[in-house]
Amino acid sequence: MFVLGQQISERYLSPLDRLIGIVGGPGAGKSSLIKGMFPGLELTNDDDGVNVRPLPLLKNIEKDFFSSHTYHIDIRFELAFTQLHVLADAIKKALSHDKRVIVEHFDLLYPALGANADVLLGVGGEVIAVRPNVFGPFPQEIADVVVKTLKYRKMAHTAEDLTESILLKDYGAILPFAHRDVHHGFVLEYPVELDADLKEVEKKVKGIIDEGLKVCYSDEGHIEIGEVSWACTGPRTHVHNTEDIEGFRLLHEYKYDPKTKTYLIIGLVGPLEENLDGFSSMIFHASL
Repeated sequence: MFVLGQQISERYLSPLDRLIGIVGGPGAGKSSLIKGMFPGLELTNDDDGVNVRPLPLLKNIEKDFFSSHTYHIDIRFELAFTQLHVLADAIKKALSHDKRVIVEHFDLLYPALGANADVLLGVGGEVIAVRPNVFGPFPQEIADVVVKTLKYRKMAHTAEDLTESILLKDYGAILPFAHRDVHHGFVLEYPVELDADLKEVEKKVKGIIDEGLKVCYSDEGHIEIGEVSWACTGPRTHVHNTEDIEGFRLLHEYKYDPKTKTYLIIGLVGPLEENLDGFSSMIFHASL
């Protein structure tokens, strides 16, 4: 997510963009994306429970003074301390002073703010980046998509770790795996072709899924699957139980990538349905 955030800032952001709206459910990786987009930005509410008081955006609001160029605010968190209209007025005032404001859970702010973001990002199964106009897309439309698809990303992430653990434990995959993304699935990249029947690997992973093991956050670098600790760089982006993984399957053939000279193991989750994400309605609105 850090790298993706950097790429988004390089490709889609302009120095003139003042209001950046971000929507997505818990555990989607919004904070990591923001850190990649804006290195060094102090987040007012991070995932370790550290929060900044008073909120920098409101600190000198009565003096009509804004010391920073860029501010961050998590609307859902701040609503526990401040009324929505107060936050909306503060953001409007900061924007009028040519400051930049990054707003998490922008869909909650939009009705009170009455204006769309310059750039709107949805973090779910994939990351959606749009520049809204008067016809949309609107924050709730993005939120409806990313909240729906986030569960598939969590399924894929947990299934990926289960598959990798089987390959390490049962098939001697001692070399490090690289990772890629595929729609509603995952890709494990390995420098040599493993002596592992992928049909058999799939069966073993499904066996673990059927056991109904709890998947718990341990720390920033680990999760616990049942009673086993597992290293993971995204410990919050997981299902709560292996039984929550739906429709897991592996492609039963290794795919060779001639560019990287590596062998790819591809896994998928979720049902095989048309328009699973609901993108078609968004494309319609965006084309108006």
